[in-house]
Amino acid sequence: MAETNFLPEDDFRLETTRSRFSNVLKKHAELSERLSSCRDSDKSVFERLQKEFEAARASQSQEIHLDGEEWNDGLLATIRERVHMEADRKSMAGDTTFSSGTHIQEKITYKVGNKVICCLEGARIGIQYETFFAGEPCELYHIVLESKSFLEKMTVLEHTIPFFIPVRDAENDLLFSNAMKFIDRVGELLQAYVDRREQVRLIKELYGNQIGELYHSLPFNMVEFVLDDFECKVTVTLRYEDLICVLPTRIRVLAWPRKNCTSPVSMNRRGNGVSGSHPNPARLSYAEEALRSMSLPEAFAEIVLNLPQALQQLYQNAPPRNLDSTRV
Repeated sequence: MAETNFLPEDDFRLETTRSRFSNVLKKHAELSERLSSCRDSDKSVFERLQKEFEAARASQSQEIHLDGEEWNDGLLATIRERVHMEADRKSMAGDTTFSSGTHIQEKITYKVGNKVICCLEGARIGIQYETFFAGEPCELYHIVLESKSFLEKMTVLEHTIPFFIPVRDAENDLLFSNAMKFIDRVGELLQAYVDRREQVRLIKELYGNQIGELYHSLPFNMVEFVLDDFECKVTVTLRYEDLICVLPTRIRVLAWPRKNCTSPVSMNRRGNGVSGSHPNPARLSYAEEALRSMSLPEAFAEIVLNLPQALQQLYQNAPPRNLDSTRV
């Protein structure tokens, strides 16, 4: 009986592949455990802060709604002074005197757009961000600021904001120089993230049967999807260069003809035994313009509605063109 011989080199490669695959599985299990632990930790922080914010609002004597110029550095300085005075009084008088009603300050909560600003115990300022999509409320997020004294700069103590939102960058760039702009910037980043995310969720919900593939980054500042329900494969690539953008800043929509589709754009290749006409993708400018000016679900509907006519013009009615005339 003939024996089957394996080369030592092949056997070594097989063992190396097995070892690498085993390491990948091990790392995957470790990451899954860490992510699960992080999610549990984030959930507990959210629940704790949410209860604290609810208690602060329940104990308030009034809630002041601010508009426009009423939200300014002077007001924020007043809030900072208030929380430090309250902390100092409580420290000097003792918990018993403070809780019995002596030296208790009026508790005020401020509402500024989608932000609720509360004075928390321990000389802390809490900001609760409300997010919305299409007029409907979405998640709540929190951030807590503190400083050792009224004269010292504030820092971010804790928050419930997703890790991929650049809170620390905003803190370094703005909080030390202009706390009000920092608070507003974080609110803009959160609302834009929720808006982008919900736009993607909505097209999946409404048009999922027409989308072949869909990929996105965690903050939804990069989105790619494929329309695969037509005679051509259409790829859509969206980039949001600033995380406060809700409309893409870089857009490319390409129609890729099938093998049996006659394209007005073709490339002749000769060499290495390969010759023939290979269709190139065509750029759909009407679709890019729709994505530039409309929300993603609205633009998607516009693209699908006009796609058959656009493809007909591209691949049936258009005369053959030279390669040089089709550069995008």
